[in-house]
Amino acid sequence: MIQIINTGVANIRSLQAAFDRLGCQWKLSEDASEIETASHVVLPGVGAFAAAAQSLDRLNLRDSITDRISRPDSPTLCICLGMQLLCQSSEEADSAKGLGILPHTIKRFGIDVKVPQLGWNEVRPKVSGPFKTGEAYFANSFRLEDAPDGWGFAETEYGGVFISSVWRGRTLACQFHPELSGRWGQQVLMNWIKGTKC
Repeated sequence: MIQIINTGVANIRSLQAAFDRLGCQWKLSEDASEIETASHVVLPGVGAFAAAAQSLDRLNLRDSITDRISRPDSPTLCICLGMQLLCQSSEEADSAKGLGILPHTIKRFGIDVKVPQLGWNEVRPKVSGPFKTGEAYFANSFRLEDAPDGWGFAETEYGGVFISSVWRGRTLACQFHPELSGRWGQQVLMNWIKGTKC
């Protein structure tokens, strides 16, 4: 059973449809103990960093998520804004606090590119990880500039190179949307579910 955290700031339907196509059972959850102990958990997100951070506080989910990610054998998938929430903060909202799992600040794309980035772009793993190079769908105005120490990572180029995915243990975080990325994205999801390595 895949627990999808119901933050209220995510495109849940496309994610549900992707798991349906893979024949996986899923459930929406706002329960902290359920999220901490579930076999598989997804932290999705679309929209504003501050609103998502406030939602985690309102649902009292910060400790459950950070405790879960601290365990290397607890499959956790963070998508789009969900990946950004792993960081300490974001330029989008200076006063909002992320989960602080990654000691970084999310930065806005420069003025030399159209914002938001909408559409397909290449994702290139720089170390062996849970997927191979492929084309993914992005919808983001902000990005992680530097890879965190101790994590595997993939890069994408849009107004310069940025970090489009990080992974450690059974935690996978993607700035892109695997649920909207065709067959390659489905394989990313299945690899995460099964714990498959490249």
